Formats: sequence, C-alpha cells, structure tokens
Amino acid sequence: MTKNAFITIIGKPNVGKSSLLNAIIGEKIAAVSCKPQTTRTQITGVLTQGETQYVFLDTPGMHKAKNKLSQHMVKTVAESVNGAEIIIFMADCTRKINDVEKEMLASLKGSTILVLNKTDAVPKETVAKQISEYASLADFCEVIPMSVYKRDGIDILMNKLQSMSQQGPHFFPDDSITDQPEKVLMAEMIREKALELLSDEVPHGIAVTIEKISESVSANNEDILNIDATIFCERESHKGIVIGKGGSMLKKIGSQARQSLEQFFRIKVNLKCWVKVKEGWRNSEALIKNFGFY
Repeated sequence: MTKNAFITIIGKPNVGKSSLLNAIIGEKIAAVSCKPQTTRTQITGVLTQGETQYVFLDTPGMHKAKNKLSQHMVKTVAESVNGAEIIIFMADCTRKINDVEKEMLASLKGSTILVLNKTDAVPKETVAKQISEYASLADFCEVIPMSVYKRDGIDILMNKLQSMSQQGPHFFPDDSITDQPEKVLMAEMIREKALELLSDEVPHGIAVTIEKISESVSANNEDILNIDATIFCERESHKGIVIGKGGSMLKKIGSQARQSLEQFFRIKVNLKCWVKVKEGWRNSEALIKNFGFY
C-alpha cells in the first residue's frame, strides 16, 4: 500500500529551511548561504522511503517586499501555504520572534509542526523559552527542537511525517529527488558560490542563467559536461566586483561552482562563466520571468 505526504517548509530567511531540505533528501538541491533570501522560488524535494513518498516544498524566507522580485517571493510563500496538507514552520532559536512570523502563524490552517533550529547554539533554557513563546501563538501538532547542522532531530521529524502520511499514489518516480530541471540546479549552484564569495551589496542583484550544455570526451576518454553560464548583476560597478582584479573573483566562483557541479552530477565539468549587466532587473516583470523566478 503506497502512501504520500506533501509538506511545505516556511519560515524567516536564514533559519535553515534549505539546509533541512538538503539534509533530508541527501543531496544539495537548494542553494544555501548566510545571505538573506537565498531561496527565490519554490523548490520541490522528493524522498521515497519504502512505500511512502515525501514531497517537500522549500519556500523563500518570509520578509517585507521591497521590489517586484521580493513581491513574487512573498506571494510564493502565501500560495505554498494555502491548501498545504502539512506545514513545517521553521524558526531559529537564536533570534527573537518578529511581526512577520506572528502574521504568518495567525494565518496557518494546515497541520503545523514547529521545528526550532540551531538548538546547539544556545542554552537549553533559551530553547524552552522559545518553544513556550511560539506555542502561545499557534496550535502546533508537534514541536521539535533541532540542530540541522548536527543532524539532531531530523529522525524525530521524519517519524512524525511518516505518521501523518496518507494512503495514495507516488506522484514522482521513486528515484526522483527533485522536479527542478538540470539547468535550474546548475544555475543555483553557481549562484550559491557567488553569494558566498561576494560582498554584501552585490548578491541580491545576482541572477544566473545556463546558456548552453553539451557533452564531450577528453583525450584520455573521460566524459566531460560542458556548461556555459551567464551571471547577471544590476550595476556596472557590481560587474567589476563579480569579475575581480584580473578576473580573480570570477575564477574563484567558477572553480568552487565546478566542484559542486561535479559532486552532484558525478561527471567532470568544464564550466565557463560570463558576466553581464541588466540594470534594475529585480523590478522588471519580464526579466524576473526570463530568469525563471515564476
């Protein structure tokens, strides 16, 4: 008898939503960085264990919209929550509850699990206080203290999700881990490295598109995946920062992204990156759509 469970993960930026999804799936399918709003659109992760298939929706961090891109991100969260069967509300026990969280908790209607992440970073008394404060704002069906970094609490969460799964078909092949096209995964891996390496004023204006993918064979008969990518930024001054002196920053981004790509696709990668300027693209509906954010 096959079963399924559809789970939407929501929370503030940088609480560990994408890290949790990657840890559960066992592969890095969602970009992770310390920069806010790393996730820009809904990402689906799929895990099939025995007869049960879990479908996770990772959403952008909840925040107040400042441009058309962030308006789309906020809308994505709202749409993902509406009608969700199971909701994981993820919070960071090192940070205080804010008004955005309170508003979202007040609107939740599905069965909601509170996952309080980063418990390894604070005393147990702080964790207990945070649990009490969040529990006063919503009727959670389960509260799970967790450290995604140490993988502490993930098994408890999966056991709870197993108990909440329902009889029904598997909607994805059992060996699937995501519905994201390969080009999207590639672009996100490159953008993740740019987020990690660039200064604070640049990353939010970064978008990556994959222009061309081909395969070839090296002289020693080794398969090679050739990827041509373009990194877009919003200002000419940012282009110089992305490229770096003598191309040093672009080389560093490309080198680290290539390693991630090789690890994920399990093939040698030849990655070529270019940098272009699209001024104000985060306020352009056409460009936002062109970059695949809806």
